[in-house]
Order: sequence, then structure tokens, then C-alpha cells
Amino acid sequence: MRVLLDTCVIVDALQNRMPFATAAQDIFRLCAKERFIGCITAKASTDIYYLTHRCTHSDKDTRAILTKLFMIFDVLDTGGSDCRKAITSQLSDYEDAVMVETAVRTQMDCIVTRNGRDYANADLPVYSPEQFLQMMTSEA
Repeated sequence: MRVLLDTCVIVDALQNRMPFATAAQDIFRLCAKERFIGCITAKASTDIYYLTHRCTHSDKDTRAILTKLFMIFDVLDTGGSDCRKAITSQLSDYEDAVMVETAVRTQMDCIVTRNGRDYANADLPVYSPEQFLQMMTSEA
């Protein structure tokens, strides 16, 4: 299974943001155990850098965190075609629409996010971290 993780899930795990961190960290563990192929977008990596750097206040430490992150998760390129298709998307948030178009083009099986309502009209399944974990547990 190929899964695109939204920035919020990654940052929840990295910053131990409660009450969301536990599920996000469980997702990290499952991906590290190769139970699924986890992906983030290249654009998300810059957002993750920015949000993590605000906590570490260290470029070196933040880059080390991203290096570890890239060992667990694949990074998907977002193309110009994704941006163009997102313009006509039924999703109200353009950034989310770009993520969906990237996910569809790269044949992701689903997206995992805390912002499920923003993805109500997505062209692929969208799960909360808890829903995703429940699904993975039932498949075990």
C-alpha cells in the first residue's frame, strides 16, 4: 500500500503534539517496519523544515531530522500538471487540491490527514490517522 501523509501528521509526530502525536508516531513505526510505503510531497518537506526549525532553532539539527525522515518516507515531486489540475478541483483549499492531484498521478492508495473535511471531494480514499491505524491493524 502506498500512502501519502499530510504535513500535519508528520509534524504531530516530530513535535510530539498531543493528543495527535501517539497516532502519528504509530504511523511512523509501521512505515519504518515496512508495513506500507509512506510518502510526503517535496513541498511538504519545506513546510516540515520550517515548522521544525521553529522548534529546534538550528539548521543543522533540523536537517538531521529531515535526513532521518527521508530514510523512512519517500518524497514525491509535485509537477506543474498537478498545480494546473488543482485549479479546477472541487476541493476548496488549493494546497490540498495540489496534494490530491500529486497523490492521484503517483498512484497513491490513500491520503492520511487530520483535516479530512478539507478532502471531502478527493478522488481517492482519505483517512484520519486513527482510521488508518485501525485499517492497518485489521489487515495484520
